[in-house]
Amino acid sequence: MKKYKYLAFPLLCTVAITTGYAQQPAKEDPSKKTEVWTPVPKVIAPSVKPGGAPSDAIILFNGDALTEWVSCRDTTQAAGWTVTGDLLYVNKRAGSIQTKRSFTDYQMHIEWRIPTNITGTSQARGNSGVFLGSLGKGDEGYEIQILDSYKNETYVNGQAGAIYKQHIPLVNVNYPPGEWNVYDIIWTAPRFNNDGTLKSPARITAFLNGALVQNNVELKGDTRWVGTPEYHKHGALPIKLQSHGDPSEPIAFKNIWVRVL
Repeated sequence: MKKYKYLAFPLLCTVAITTGYAQQPAKEDPSKKTEVWTPVPKVIAPSVKPGGAPSDAIILFNGDALTEWVSCRDTTQAAGWTVTGDLLYVNKRAGSIQTKRSFTDYQMHIEWRIPTNITGTSQARGNSGVFLGSLGKGDEGYEIQILDSYKNETYVNGQAGAIYKQHIPLVNVNYPPGEWNVYDIIWTAPRFNNDGTLKSPARITAFLNGALVQNNVELKGDTRWVGTPEYHKHGALPIKLQSHGDPSEPIAFKNIWVRVL
């Protein structure tokens, strides 16, 4: 009998131990705790070519007529710039042009070319600009500069890549006249309180020819040729391309699109 009792003891222990392990829950993979599965991002088709527009972009100009643009002098009138081939040329007599649509936050792509036979110096050498929000018929708004800044000395907060009179570009990465320059820009519009005071300032991130030239910079207000920048309450704004009026040959544009953010 002692022999059988002795043999039964380890068997009971084995059953108890085995049963204990079976009752323990499976260990959860700790990596699962930081996985996020919703919301699922919207699927859009990428461009078939470098610099081309994704499928959800608003095409502002791709070589066709200027159906998305109007005159800044009279927004009931068509834009008076010249379309030749698939390129858009500044018409200085017609003045600046702006989009029919107004925007708040967006991503923008635009390509521009200074003519090979450019003349002039400093600011009178291929001067134009992209107003990421236009505030009026003149040069009121928020401008990132267009200029021939390839071996052309001027004030640095007014060269290509500058937020005009506010932020110097991080680098000068301009191509020589006759070659295409490319802007890719993220624009975050300012926000205002109900009483008209500023809630949050405008911000710009910009790449010129693939190089970062403005790194989420904060604007002090509108970009002015003379005077101190200021903010005044507004809503969504059109985008404007500037006809500067300097004696340079006309600047060309192509492949202009935005994605609303």
